[in-house]
Amino acid sequence: MDNSKKTKKPLSKALKTFYGVGDCAFSLMTSVENYFFPFFLTNLAQFDLGLAALIQTITSGVDAAISWIYGAIIDGSKPMKWGRYRSWLIALPWIVPLLYALQFVKFGNNAINAVTIIIGFLASHMIWNIPYVANVSLITLAAQTPEDRSQLTATRGAWANMSRVLFPYVGIPMASFFAGIIGETNQYAATAFVLGVIMAVMYYAHFKMFDGYEDVDVVTDVKSKKADKMSGGDMLKSLFQNPPLLVLLIADVSKFLFNFLLGGIAVYYFTYVAQNAALLPTYIFIANILGVIGSYVSKNFAKTLSTRTAAIVFFVITAAVLIVAKLLWASVSVYVVIILLSIGQFSYGVNYSLIPALYADCVIYSEWKTGKKASGWIMGLQNLPLKVSILLRGLIISAVLASANFTPDIDPAQASDALKNAITNGFMLIPAIFSLVSAVLLVVGFKITREKVVEYQEEINSRTA
Repeated sequence: MDNSKKTKKPLSKALKTFYGVGDCAFSLMTSVENYFFPFFLTNLAQFDLGLAALIQTITSGVDAAISWIYGAIIDGSKPMKWGRYRSWLIALPWIVPLLYALQFVKFGNNAINAVTIIIGFLASHMIWNIPYVANVSLITLAAQTPEDRSQLTATRGAWANMSRVLFPYVGIPMASFFAGIIGETNQYAATAFVLGVIMAVMYYAHFKMFDGYEDVDVVTDVKSKKADKMSGGDMLKSLFQNPPLLVLLIADVSKFLFNFLLGGIAVYYFTYVAQNAALLPTYIFIANILGVIGSYVSKNFAKTLSTRTAAIVFFVITAAVLIVAKLLWASVSVYVVIILLSIGQFSYGVNYSLIPALYADCVIYSEWKTGKKASGWIMGLQNLPLKVSILLRGLIISAVLASANFTPDIDPAQASDALKNAITNGFMLIPAIFSLVSAVLLVVGFKITREKVVEYQEEINSRTA
C-alpha cells in the first residue's frame, strides 16, 4: 500500500524530544571503529603494516562501493509486519553486536583472523546500514510539514552529535574496564558488543516512537502490490529526474569533509602549528558542545529562513570563519583560532541537521513528479557523500603532509613555515573552499523552496484522498 495514505498524526512529544537517541547510540557504537580499528590491527592483533593496510583497504573499499544499495533494498522489498520502514528497526539491529565484535577479535592464525575481521566488518556494516537508512526515512512519514521535518532532523542531529561529547566518558572507560577483565587484546570486541546492544535497544525505542505513523495495512491486490514496490527503473527515475537531489548529493560532501578534515588534522595543527598539544582536548570539547547546540537550534533557523536558505547561510559562515582563521593564524592567539573553528563547528552542527531535511524535501519532489514514494532510496543516498568524503579525507591529508615533506620525527619546535602553511591549508582553506562550492551549488541548483514543498505535498494528498 502507498505510504502516502498514512493517517495524519501530529508529532508526538516523544518524537520531538527523544528522536535521535538511537542515532546517539549508533554513533557511540561506530566510534569504537573510528577511534580504535587501526590501532587494534597494528598493536593488538599485531598484523604487519602491509596486512593491516590491506584489511582497511578491502573493508573501506567494499563498504563505499555498496553504500547506495540499502535504500534500494528497503524500497524494493515487500513491506514486513510493521511497515516498509519501521519494521527494519526491530528486525536487524539485534544481529549487529555479535558481528561487530568479530571485527575486534584476535585469535591464532593471522590469515584466518584477518578473514574473520573482514567478514565481521562487512557483515556488521551491511546489517546496520539497513535500519540506519530506514530510521532516517521515517522522518518523511511522520513529518507533515517543512517545520515538522526541521524539528525531527534537529532533534536527531543534536542527539547524534551528543555522542561525540559522550564517547570519551563512555567508550574509552568501558574499553579500559574490559581490558582489566578479559585482557587488553579483546577489550574493543567487548566494548563493540555492549555498545551494539545499546544501539539495538535505542533503535527499539525509535520503533516504539514511530508507532502509528506508517501505514501497515496488508496489500492483497496484485496490481496494488506492484504499484507499492519500487522497481530499478523507478529508482533511477527518482534520481535522474530529480535535479535538486543530484545537486544536494554533491553539495553534501563538504559537510562531512569539514568534520573529517578538522578531526583528522587537528592533532597536527596543535602539535606543529600552535605547538601546544595540550590545547587539543579543550578545542575538541568546545567544538563538540557547539556542534550539539548548532544541531538543536537548527530548527529555529529553518523556521526563520527556510531550510534551504539556512543551509546556504551556514555553509557561507563555515567558509568565512575558516578563511579568517587561515588569514590570521600566524598573527593572533591560538585561542582566537579555537573560537573561529568552534564557530565553524556550530555551523557544521546546524547543517548536519538541516541537510537531511533537504533530502526529505527531495522525497516529496520525487513523489510529486513520478508518483512513487522513494523515501528509503533517496534518504539512503546520504551514504554516498559520506563515503566519498571519507575517501577524500585520506587523500587530502596525505597530500597536504606530503607537500611539505612531513615526517613523524620532525621536532614540533623546528616545524618549517612550509609545513605550518600546508597544515593550515588542510585544516582551514580546503574545507572553506568546499563549503563555498556547496553554498553556490545550493543557490544555483537546489530550487525546492519551502512554499513549493507545501504545494507538492498538497497535490500528493489530493491524488490519494
